Amino acid sequence: MRPIPVFLSVLLLSLALPLSPAYAQETAPTATVEGIAEGPIDLQRFMGRWYVIGRVPNFIERGHVASVNTYTLRDDNKVSIQYQFRDGFAEPAEEIEIRAKVDEDSGNRRWRTWFYRVVPTHTRILEVAPDYSWALIGYPGREMAWIFAREPDMDNATYRQLALRLRDKYDVNTDKLKRVPQHPQQVDKLGFEVPNKK
Repeated sequence: MRPIPVFLSVLLLSLALPLSPAYAQETAPTATVEGIAEGPIDLQRFMGRWYVIGRVPNFIERGHVASVNTYTLRDDNKVSIQYQFRDGFAEPAEEIEIRAKVDEDSGNRRWRTWFYRVVPTHTRILEVAPDYSWALIGYPGREMAWIFAREPDMDNATYRQLALRLRDKYDVNTDKLKRVPQHPQQVDKLGFEVPNKK
């Protein structure tokens, strides 16, 4: 039996290794995500609309599509958040009002939030792009995480880089990370979360 050339062995091994759903869409060369914003989070710059590009599904957001968070700064480092979503692209838009209090001593990175005005949670801004075009959001215990962007579309290479940061730098289990469909044509694609209603 003839020996298999080294390069062919490596190719076969790479094909045999499973890809997590978060990375399965990757086809383009890996892009370099340029740096992160240093120092405290600039709350004024962080305000506004953020599209939920990826998340570890959780009991509140599971199965939502076209998910968007809109942040508005109030007095005394208080923030109101409008979470808008659909259960399917043919379903009506819904909204959840969330209020938050920002811990100034954390460099504006740690937030205490309340869902439905009574359910308290904690979130943390892990990283923000220097131009505030994307953000990585974490949760204590590292069982939940989000990838936000200012635009509804993110190329596969950038998404993969950010998912790798969540995994390697913040110990998030990205095997559970799912992309959030922002357009109907993304439904049923590999790595995207399944809508509650199709």
